[in-house]
Amino acid sequence: MLRQQGGRGKPGQGLFGLILLATLLLSGCALSTPSPDEYAARSAPTRVIPADFSSRSLSLQPVFTLHGSEEVHNRIGTVEASREQGMVEVRVNPERPTLYTAEKGFTTTRGAYRNQIYRLHFSRTPFSLIPFHLTAGRHPGLLVIITSNPAGRPLLVTTVHTCGCYVAQTPTAWLDPASYPDNWPQEYLPVYGERLPARLEQARADQALEIVIRPEIHRVMALRLVSREKLIALQPIRAALQPLAALRALPLGDGEFTSFYYRNWPLGGHVRGAVRWWEMLLLSLPSLDLLVGMDKDFGDTAPSSNPFYTSLKPWNRSASDLNDFPGFLRFMGWKL
Repeated sequence: MLRQQGGRGKPGQGLFGLILLATLLLSGCALSTPSPDEYAARSAPTRVIPADFSSRSLSLQPVFTLHGSEEVHNRIGTVEASREQGMVEVRVNPERPTLYTAEKGFTTTRGAYRNQIYRLHFSRTPFSLIPFHLTAGRHPGLLVIITSNPAGRPLLVTTVHTCGCYVAQTPTAWLDPASYPDNWPQEYLPVYGERLPARLEQARADQALEIVIRPEIHRVMALRLVSREKLIALQPIRAALQPLAALRALPLGDGEFTSFYYRNWPLGGHVRGAVRWWEMLLLSLPSLDLLVGMDKDFGDTAPSSNPFYTSLKPWNRSASDLNDFPGFLRFMGWKL
């Protein structure tokens, strides 16, 4: 749930680390879990691609491989809103997959870049004691951000839960290793029990990015480049595309709209109904955030004053804010 590289030590890190380690061991994050191949041997996965997916593309398009999709909570859904007995209710409909997307440019002292953003949500992470699901609760989500240079070459893949947990970044071979954080691993990147590749090859126009999702807890458990043609032959499900901003204007009917996010203090900027009771109990004190673990709005910290922080350490609250992507890259140690 903390970032994996970059940043300097601060007083109190030792005690903070012990608290986090105990919590993560309790949750099973560091325990042995089935690999993607082991899941695939049990049953065929479901694959979900964007509606505009094509056999060749200069942009690196994602495919989401879902195991256990016979359970509705393992399916990508569509965020919907309704009014029930005068109260606004939001839900994630698992019968219709939707990807919420945006493009956003940014600059650093070394150049200009563009992020292609994909946001998706599941209906829930089920409660479980064995294994213990620390992140149990409603409306969990995932962000995938693909950073490209002006020529459209994908340089960096960022994945993170929409609560800010389990952030991971994998460079492609298009990115000069001189831009990597110091002491970057050679083979794989450990992310609290998952092992992601430390780098991807140079993506070609006939390849897509496969993102394999662990069932129940919706962790990213594999990243790899795959053939677009072979993928299309598997007849994947095409997800509808909506702008990321649509989550702030969900239709209620009769010309009315509401937001997927709470608008007012103290919950402003958090996903409706996404309280994470176990995380509040175990992590609110070390993080100094009573709402720790709740999924959040993404894109701009200013309207709600709710940073999309990716480090639980309170002193990194602003520096690790994903809404400030250039600052976040510096925090993580990248030299783009």
